[in-house]
Amino acid sequence: MSVSFQTMAAIRFGYGFRPGESGPQDIQALLGQLKTGAQSPPSFPAGGTDACRQRLTALQDQLKAMRQDANAGGDDGERRNRRRELQRQVQRGFQRDANQRLMQSVLSANGFYERLAAFWTDHFSTSANKSLPMRMIVPLYEAEAIRPNLGGSFRDLLRAATEHPAMLIYLDQAQSQGPDSPGGIRQRKGLNENLGRELLELHTLGAGSGYTQADVRGAAMVLTGLTVDRDDVDTVFRPRLSEPGQHSMLGIGYGGERRTRKDYLAMLDDLAAHPKTAEHICRKLCIHFISDQPPSEMISAMADVWKRADGDLTAVYGAMLDHPAAWRDEGSKARQPFDFVVAGLRALNAGSFMEANQDDDGDADTAMAAPPAEMAGGDAVKSVAPADPAGKEAVKRRKASQTARALGQGALRRMGQPVWLPPSPAGFEETFGAWITASQLAERLAWARRASAQFGRDEDPRDFLKATLGDAARDETIRVVSQAPSKVSGLTLVLASPEFNRR
Repeated sequence: MSVSFQTMAAIRFGYGFRPGESGPQDIQALLGQLKTGAQSPPSFPAGGTDACRQRLTALQDQLKAMRQDANAGGDDGERRNRRRELQRQVQRGFQRDANQRLMQSVLSANGFYERLAAFWTDHFSTSANKSLPMRMIVPLYEAEAIRPNLGGSFRDLLRAATEHPAMLIYLDQAQSQGPDSPGGIRQRKGLNENLGRELLELHTLGAGSGYTQADVRGAAMVLTGLTVDRDDVDTVFRPRLSEPGQHSMLGIGYGGERRTRKDYLAMLDDLAAHPKTAEHICRKLCIHFISDQPPSEMISAMADVWKRADGDLTAVYGAMLDHPAAWRDEGSKARQPFDFVVAGLRALNAGSFMEANQDDDGDADTAMAAPPAEMAGGDAVKSVAPADPAGKEAVKRRKASQTARALGQGALRRMGQPVWLPPSPAGFEETFGAWITASQLAERLAWARRASAQFGRDEDPRDFLKATLGDAARDETIRVVSQAPSKVSGLTLVLASPEFNRR
């Protein structure tokens, strides 16, 4: 290991250093974050999960009233206006939760726990773009299903993720009905295989693991009856929608004359215990944390622990951290955009400003496209300031919120990794080549310039380099930063350096 444990632990397995925080001292300190992280509820959704569910119920009531009004022949124009206003309110709430999700990682002292929360939320991907209610359901999903279970058994995590309304809606399980079930016959609806397919291909066994299309269909049949109650948006099992009889998946039969919830739970448990699942998940963990091409012996060591510990995820993480490959070849992984932005805001100690100035309105992309005058290198555009103090304060607050949006959600959208909006059920790309490109580096450089201009005017670049990268900084980077023509330029060079953009 060419850099210290503390530096490698903070950068490779966390979100980097933050002023006033010391990095993990040993492996047990990293694993200890699983307990401390789970003990504190996340800062999202706003007001907590109960308050969010109350807002979700109210939203469903409003949407139901609009459907009834449409069926009764109400005024179309008025209904469109009401829906636009409702959409605006829901979008504001979603942006508020997405902002808080970002700040959760920026301000948390439990970087490893936060990284695992991001990993598992991406592994069991859902998207808030699926529908208007999903703008509330997806933040609930991470808070309710992912975070409380990421340090326990994979079986429990798989159950929680699969059964959550976010997954059932996103993969259309809420629309799936057994073709020969009483409900399917009456409503003339049939089977949807989406959840069955992604359950095998993405969530457990992995592509190329040997399952067939018949197994996909069998899994989808076993899952029939698992659906979402439309009024309270909660998971329910409706026997009248489940396909009668026994159905086979990987040669195992599930169900019988009477279908129950136990059928699909038994299938999930068998998939969680399957050796191919252990190999697939361990490989994904290694790819996320260690290398795009992780050593096979590391994956095997983790899979062996998985089998001995019956899928206990804390034991699996421990096996990963105990392996020598976890602590060598620093810089072999690219920081994804979310990692980069979080690490940059942490290094600049920008959490308080970002949290205080998050605003749910406005166009973050437009804000990012309009850098301040000191960045543009030209004269400032003069504007007439309001004469009254209240007006000046309003302008000041608006500019601060524009900066916060530009350096937060706007930057993530421009870089291609917006919060809770993955491009597909497979989640975001992990590979080095997906994120270290000319266009990506240009966006990161622009972000580094603006963030440095906003937060780093009083920082000595040499001190900032040492505090941010520790002993991971190369001699060439130290030389270039020490020769920077200004403080802002020096900080920008640190944030744009290969060491900062890699893990």
